[in-house]
Amino acid sequence: MGTYLLKRLLLLVPTLIGITLVCFLVVRLAPGDPAELIAGGGLKGASGAGLSLQKRSVVDQALAEWRALYGLDKPLHIQYLVWLKNLSRLDFGNSFKDRRPVWDKIRERIPVTIKLNIFSLLLVYLIAIPLGIYSATHADSLGDRITTFGAFILFSVPLIWAATMAIVFVCGGDFLYLFPPGGLTSIDYAREWPLWEKIKDQIWHLFLPVVLLSYDGFAGLSRYMRSSMLEVLRQDFVQVARAKGLSERVVILKHVLRNSLIPQVTILASILPALIGGSVIIETVFSIPGLGQLGFEAVLARDYPIVLALLTVSALLTLVGILLSDILLAVVDPRIAFGRRGQ
Repeated sequence: MGTYLLKRLLLLVPTLIGITLVCFLVVRLAPGDPAELIAGGGLKGASGAGLSLQKRSVVDQALAEWRALYGLDKPLHIQYLVWLKNLSRLDFGNSFKDRRPVWDKIRERIPVTIKLNIFSLLLVYLIAIPLGIYSATHADSLGDRITTFGAFILFSVPLIWAATMAIVFVCGGDFLYLFPPGGLTSIDYAREWPLWEKIKDQIWHLFLPVVLLSYDGFAGLSRYMRSSMLEVLRQDFVQVARAKGLSERVVILKHVLRNSLIPQVTILASILPALIGGSVIIETVFSIPGLGQLGFEAVLARDYPIVLALLTVSALLTLVGILLSDILLAVVDPRIAFGRRGQ
């Protein structure tokens, strides 16, 4: 196991470098010029016929100096090598927007995104696993058909549409006001509040975003769980366990469930980056100051350092999620042996 983990960790480095190269090229080759955007369209206005050549040259010189300040005047491969060198020192550079260090801005917002995604991940598995077990043990029943139909409906609903409808119908838009339409705290929030009041206010603000971020996850995962359990239930060792006189509860929870968790552990590697991508929509719609909202604002502002930093962090989390799922597979299924353990 140790040798396998070492090889996988070493493999993460070239893989991450390849991902960062693709991300860098996509970001830098996208339409738009940060210099023009920060200058408020000065270059476009200066190119008009009503302005003198002197004024246009002044604006062009100012934008050229700005590009030189951020290294945007260098060839693309030189820009990437400089950025990669800074990344090796965990230096993501400074934001184009306010000149603040990118890492400081990420550090301020990452606790919010982590909290949102941890709660969502827990909700996904707490709902999906029992729902999948129920559907598999009551296959083709009325309850199974209802849960299957509901899961397909939830899985097909776009997250951006669901979040918008939630604000309209239950966040004081045109109908009910059951949840706040945005933010993490109430307007009258005060540090002097007792702890239970702070927790209550935080739950009230996070409940709807967490549910919206999770619904398609537990809808899809419950279907995977159902299919996996139905396949395991047809295996011979399940019939042998029943023939031994074991109760149905023991057969399901001890023998069937553990073998059915193998596909769910594999899916964990894709759920983690999916939640991170979904948090961009949720945090933007509900005005939650997390990494998703920061990334959305950075894309609009052509803030290359922040966009590249967030893409790098997301890629690293995806690779770590894949590695974590491989390790958990060995825990769930003893037949899986890494390295030379099985020899």
